[in-house]
Amino acid sequence: MVDTSLYLAFLVAAFALCVTPGPDIMFIVAVGGRGGPAAGVMAAAGVASAMLVHTVVAALGLSALFTTLPVLYYVLRWLGAAYLLYLAVKAFRDRSVIGEESARTGSGGMRRAFWQGAVTNLLNPKVILFNVAFLPQFVDPSLGHVPGQFLLLGVTLVVMGFLWDGTVGLLSGRLSLVLRRSRRAARALNVFTGTVFAGLAVRLAVTSPK
Repeated sequence: MVDTSLYLAFLVAAFALCVTPGPDIMFIVAVGGRGGPAAGVMAAAGVASAMLVHTVVAALGLSALFTTLPVLYYVLRWLGAAYLLYLAVKAFRDRSVIGEESARTGSGGMRRAFWQGAVTNLLNPKVILFNVAFLPQFVDPSLGHVPGQFLLLGVTLVVMGFLWDGTVGLLSGRLSLVLRRSRRAARALNVFTGTVFAGLAVRLAVTSPK
């Protein structure tokens, strides 16, 4: 169903994309730093789930709506920026310390980290346009099953991304557990997290679709 040489080239390009620091990595580091290892991994799982949704959308050809109806891009962009700002405010106001960590990394905290990762990625129209521009380069229409090729490439990217992002989230969370033994360090981590979220919000709000 796929061209072997194209798929190998895709693996190389996908690996380079996964290990290159970007908004998703910064978000996962911030969540792991604020919530611990479990939260970091669950944020990575949320991002991966959202990427899978983007892949299905691209395979169905629905991503083209963002190029034909630019208003959709701007609506999604501002919703995403507003959500990130909301998370930033919550982080800035957080006064938790290491003794409260168990409440954050429990089932409720992990679900919260998952959905934060998923919603943040889903509300980023740049990810949708990325799939429109990136994945077709490794699809060979002459082989047929174009939606299937899209899905295979997208799932591969999702798995590779989760393995890398999950590792980053785990390590950042473990480091945060050590640092949070100090109340001052815990507060600094919350400020760092809020700053990352606010920076991502500004970045999303001011970047153009091109």
